[in-house]
Amino acid sequence: RGLAEGHSLFDFDGWYNTIRVVEEVTTPEMIPAAVLVSCAEMIRTGTTTFADQYFWMEQIVPAVRQSGLRAALGYGVVELGEAEARQRELDAATRFLQSVAHDPLIQGWVGPHAFFVDNSEAAMEIELDLAIEFNTGFHIHLSTSGEEDRYCQEKYGRTAIQQLAKMGMLQRPILAAHCLTVPPEDYSLLASAPFSASINPSSAMRNAAGVADACGMLAAGINLALGTDNVTNNNSYDMFKEMQIVGKLMALHHRTPNALPTRTILHMATLGGAQALGLADQIGSLEPGKQADLIALDLDEIGWTPSNGQDVYTALVYAVSGMHVRDVMVAGEWLYRDGRFQTINYQQARQDLETSYQQLAAKLST
Repeated sequence: RGLAEGHSLFDFDGWYNTIRVVEEVTTPEMIPAAVLVSCAEMIRTGTTTFADQYFWMEQIVPAVRQSGLRAALGYGVVELGEAEARQRELDAATRFLQSVAHDPLIQGWVGPHAFFVDNSEAAMEIELDLAIEFNTGFHIHLSTSGEEDRYCQEKYGRTAIQQLAKMGMLQRPILAAHCLTVPPEDYSLLASAPFSASINPSSAMRNAAGVADACGMLAAGINLALGTDNVTNNNSYDMFKEMQIVGKLMALHHRTPNALPTRTILHMATLGGAQALGLADQIGSLEPGKQADLIALDLDEIGWTPSNGQDVYTALVYAVSGMHVRDVMVAGEWLYRDGRFQTINYQQARQDLETSYQQLAAKLST
């Protein structure tokens, strides 16, 4: 958080100068505190399930387990077409998938950072085999700038999504973050596949990257989920804030009030996300037989009044923030209760993260 002010992480220079230089001096010992603080922020603002992809999974998984959150994690593969890096990354991805194969709360996904950009076709073929072997899907970044489409048009004479279909990649579930430049002619192809787009409006706006065609994708039958992206791109994990932003952004973009109805927005943040993870029969709504994942909001907090004067969907999307959350439960266990964390020592994690940040700052200044 705070590293990317004034930069776009959707282009190489912005990413390298704000993220890659920090990753190069980050040590594994710094990871658990950062994960615990992130999990605490998600819990505090009412998230019960999240999806992410990255490396350092040996440090990330134990911290997520401690938090008690439900998660879909993917080992983030970056191999840039290099055979040695490909073998190393795919071996690490395999070990990760094996390590969470029987975890009750953590799903293992294959996490190619970006098809055709930093994952070659040779890697993608092996990643497809991995997804089939472990009965899982891909968590990817897709269509942030159109780079993969330009590459595929030049090499194959078709769009990236059309090439993914030809390679058989669309037979596995795909959770695709961003989806800012997906060609509309490919919508029907995606709608017929186990594909979900996770749009991240705050991140896209902050990076001046464009506006995802949420209304068009929904009309075509594509499942949409809502995401925050990471805090370097967003600065917040508050999904209530994200719901409000996507509603206002779509209204402005289309010059139409309520272009994205509040019921639809809430669905994206709940059942849409559950469907994207293949968990719609277990979570995403409060129904008999589903998992006991729930949050409670404090009706005495400001923003609700008059409580009987607002449509509940409008209130949840446009009036509430994560600071209204009072209690959070996952799988029948309290993670946050009456304003207190139950699984995380937040003050200790915060102190450890502050120490790590100071160490990083010292390394970067030398």
